[in-house]
Amino acid sequence: MAFEKARADGRAALVGYLPAGFPDVDGGIDALKVLVDSGCDVIEVGLPYSDPVMDGPTIQAAAQRALEGGVRIRDVFRTVEAVAATGTPTVVMTYWNPVERYGVTRFATDLASAGGAGLITPDITPDSRTEWPVVADQLDLDKVFLVAPSSTDARIAMTTAACRGFVYATAVMGVTGTRATTSELAAPLVERTKATTDLPVAVGLGVSTGDQAAEVASYADGVIVGSAFVRTLLDAPGDLHALAALTADLADGVRRGR
Repeated sequence: MAFEKARADGRAALVGYLPAGFPDVDGGIDALKVLVDSGCDVIEVGLPYSDPVMDGPTIQAAAQRALEGGVRIRDVFRTVEAVAATGTPTVVMTYWNPVERYGVTRFATDLASAGGAGLITPDITPDSRTEWPVVADQLDLDKVFLVAPSSTDARIAMTTAACRGFVYATAVMGVTGTRATTSELAAPLVERTKATTDLPVAVGLGVSTGDQAAEVASYADGVIVGSAFVRTLLDAPGDLHALAALTADLADGVRRGR
């Protein structure tokens, strides 16, 4: 497992996110492979959605471009298949509505067939009345739920007990996006979460530089980066050298963090 390998190396894992179909399907696959080649240990493939209420303007812009380009769920699975073929654990980050409309069992089966490792589901909780936990267990897919600074200790324990793969600690109250400083809420949240589970805890809070990655890596098992990668592609479409340079800087950061 990627987190175990990173731990054996004495560092945190770097988790990279990009939405499928951005800037287009093939271009998105190329960009994700650059993340892998430049130091990401785990890849999150975003499923573009028309009502991304938890995403900031950067990721919303990329998702909108993907939707306007005609991206479909089958393109998400094609993206997963291409990235997973590199040997890098690949999960899908998705709002729940597209999964439910597609069919939970069908979605999970197609994800597993593509080589996907599991799902991150930011807008459902483990006690939501969905088929997902049962279907995921049947197909040996990871279930990644979110904890937040506002979560009670009991809620964190309930959430981590339902997770498999890793726990996603979202340490910023509000939508996603890069930030000039890391959140003072992150380390206490990780500490509270680790008190309830032996699973790796990865933090998403708007990291955009190697120095920020190093700071988060000093207390977390994984550093999740999304908006900074998307912004790089928005600012310089097709410039994979800039994307590679940013990834390398972040990968260096997670190594310096310990």
